[in-house]
Amino acid sequence: MCVAIIADKEDIGMNYSIDDQKLLWMYTTMVKIRCFEESLKDVFAAGRIPGFVHLYIGQEAIATGICACLRADDFITSNHRGHGHMIAKGGDPKLMMAELYGRFTGYCKGKGGSMHVADLSLGNLGANGIVGAGLPIAAGAALSAKYTGTDRVVASFFGDGASNQGTFHEALNLASIWKLPVIYVCENNGYAHSVSQKKSMNIENIADRSRGYGIPGVVVDGSDVLAVYQAGEEAVNRARSGNGATLIECKTNRHSGHNEGDPESRYRSKEEIRIIKSIDPISRFESKLVELGTINEAKIREIQIKTKNLMQEAVNFAEESPWPSKEQLLIDVYSK
Repeated sequence: MCVAIIADKEDIGMNYSIDDQKLLWMYTTMVKIRCFEESLKDVFAAGRIPGFVHLYIGQEAIATGICACLRADDFITSNHRGHGHMIAKGGDPKLMMAELYGRFTGYCKGKGGSMHVADLSLGNLGANGIVGAGLPIAAGAALSAKYTGTDRVVASFFGDGASNQGTFHEALNLASIWKLPVIYVCENNGYAHSVSQKKSMNIENIADRSRGYGIPGVVVDGSDVLAVYQAGEEAVNRARSGNGATLIECKTNRHSGHNEGDPESRYRSKEEIRIIKSIDPISRFESKLVELGTINEAKIREIQIKTKNLMQEAVNFAEESPWPSKEQLLIDVYSK
């Protein structure tokens, strides 16, 4: 069995061994996320999906690298660009697609849609359409894990724009003083909707904000799934051993606009878009796996064909599923 030794002592301080099975899971998961989003892009363009969708294409390495470090009973919180997080945590593409179609067979019975997919049985405490809302939810889940004496950890995914919300600072402060087992994962794609990070904050690295709370802050290449995994593994080990929170900033790129239909040419030049789309985390990882001998061209084609068929099955399942009935309108709806 081939074992990949991934070392970056300057940044990580440790060596990691990743066996073929996990490497193959990581590659397959990234391809699954990409294929799901490409299928979603097509059906949305055809007018078959209601509402808005925010695609995760270009950021697949982050959800995959972090979730590869988690156990099945660990938790995540997600955001509006959360399809990748759900798939990496074990989500069923059929139930996800049905939810996006607004069908009763979806994860939230068709009532949540793209920005509110959740499944507590998988540890996914939910995507959230409110910017930065998942951060304090993660702190609460981490507090519950600590209070009940378990060694569960929580990974909270959020964007660079969310780091300017008050919830970011409140959550990190509580996580710091209570040494909560939480990993805050900033997916910094450089834009909060159409506003460049360069125009919205006077720092280069969001991870530098960790200093104000006395917790580690790490910057990694978000297009390199192995680098994300390394940082995630160290942060998870730190959290599980009772040493508290970590802030990981993953520098990444989204390959399309903020949401489908967003005219990104208003704020990104053609050259910037060209460069962004040339940075493909899947192709990069694929080349590494071929070099290691973990995978070959035949296996790559097999995974791609199998995954594309899986996504077509998901679309078919969604389109054949029933809408929620009028009698179900107020079921599972809560207020206070």
